[in-house]
Amino acid sequence: MPITSEKFETDYFFKKKENNLVPIVFVHGIGLNKDIWYPQVNFFKDYSIVTYDLIGHGKTPLNKIQLNFQDFVKQLLNLINELELKKIHLVGFSLGALISRHFAAEHGDRLSSLNLHASIYKRSIEQKRVVENRFELLKTDKPVSKDRSIRRWFTAEYIKNNPEMYKTIYSMLDGNNPENFLKAYKLFVYYQDDDEMLKKINTNTLVSTGQNDVGSTKEMAINLSENIKNSKYAEIGNGKHLCSIECADDYNKILENFIDKNYDES
Repeated sequence: MPITSEKFETDYFFKKKENNLVPIVFVHGIGLNKDIWYPQVNFFKDYSIVTYDLIGHGKTPLNKIQLNFQDFVKQLLNLINELELKKIHLVGFSLGALISRHFAAEHGDRLSSLNLHASIYKRSIEQKRVVENRFELLKTDKPVSKDRSIRRWFTAEYIKNNPEMYKTIYSMLDGNNPENFLKAYKLFVYYQDDDEMLKKINTNTLVSTGQNDVGSTKEMAINLSENIKNSKYAEIGNGKHLCSIECADDYNKILENFIDKNYDES
């Protein structure tokens, strides 16, 4: 895989279609890497596609003591600048959705459309307590923490019928540098929603989530959509957090329809 020359040394995949001038850029979630987007890469065969490893994930290094969202925003901006992409369709999942929210508020002129998938929004006190407890468990780096994550992300039936996918995701989580992982996860755990920032998003936006996602609930997604101009909500039936994989057919069709309605050659 190629690596950018800029300071973040971002590892990325770029599939360029000459007749498709506005690529779809996919941003993954915490502890994962660009390979989670393989169902989308395979589906969007006629589209230009960019996937990449976030700072401290996959093959992209983390050379800072602390991380902040501006680091991730600058990473994405530097990546599309280096690839000479004037505009993109931006798709962010989980932590990637938070990064995409920040990017859209600051660099909306670079976007043709925005998909915020499985994004948190206005956690309740109880939801905050749950994720903070999870953070403490993750500090132990025990196998049970990885297993619980995967079982939150997929339905029990899917895991039973797709043991290789369980192994694949577990391997991604197990391959993380624990210190780097916790630096990113801390941002996610203690994230403070900023409605003033959301008001700056003017891009046509699709807010989507799985019907049974316990961490990024449909109630969160609906409320988030109502606080972003030019936004609509889409629900992936029977899906959990990684419904982009488990319910790929449904998610891909919804995403394709949204992107096609917001195609921009400029």
